[in-house]
Amino acid sequence: MDPEISIMLQCPSPKGLAETEVRAELSPAYDRRQLPGGQAWIDAVWEARCRHSPWLFNGSKFRLHSAQLDGGSLTFRLGLTCYKDFLGTNRAGMARHLQQQGRQDFGDSQAYLAEPLGVGAMVHTADDCFVFLRRSLKAVVGDVPEESIRLQDLPRQMVVKEIFNSILREIRDEVNLPLPTLSQPVLLGIARNQTSAGRASAEFYVRCSLTLEQVKQRYEIGGPEAQESTGIIFIKREDVLTLEQTGGMWRELCPSAKGAVRLYTLVQGGGQ
Repeated sequence: MDPEISIMLQCPSPKGLAETEVRAELSPAYDRRQLPGGQAWIDAVWEARCRHSPWLFNGSKFRLHSAQLDGGSLTFRLGLTCYKDFLGTNRAGMARHLQQQGRQDFGDSQAYLAEPLGVGAMVHTADDCFVFLRRSLKAVVGDVPEESIRLQDLPRQMVVKEIFNSILREIRDEVNLPLPTLSQPVLLGIARNQTSAGRASAEFYVRCSLTLEQVKQRYEIGGPEAQESTGIIFIKREDVLTLEQTGGMWRELCPSAKGAVRLYTLVQGGGQ
């Protein structure tokens, strides 16, 4: 098994979960725990990162505390966090120490970590290929300051809709695919990226009505967030199902893509 990823939650096979089968529970109790003296470290990390990458923006994110499957439905337990805290905790050199301290203080290795919920997708073309991007190191994250959002003001089902819609916007903006060519997302599960101290990412399956060549043409034209990737890769579905076992191309995938592939293989690998 690849040490870069682990599966936090697998949705029921063979279909996964639609938006109507997912709920959100919102509470400040699900925010990151504050470690004494930790904020000064986070501020220092952020200032150093901004000097090196001045395009960074401290956008707000939903923080995944936990998730629970109950029969045919899933509940996300969510707090709030921000990109600045993510860089100063999950992505910082002290992440392992924070995990150890979290286990010691709360029995939860992620308690002191920002844990912003990421999203990823298996995009399936009309001619039976999956689309993968070579990720860029330059990424712009978020557009709403955390302090301007109050959890009690957010309708729960609108939060779920935002999570599902966010992956469609990401595909549109990064691959330059029109929204009418994309199906409604189906949630496959949640994967953890162990290279970011176990940051969780909700992984989806999305069908595209365009062929490989049409997707390639759209990508080459470029979308609003074309800078977030440096190239596009297409892999036949039959090869995706054995990708992790065969090595090669698997090693080129980023952890989020690896998590999506593993979940797709587990949840929908026998169907579609």
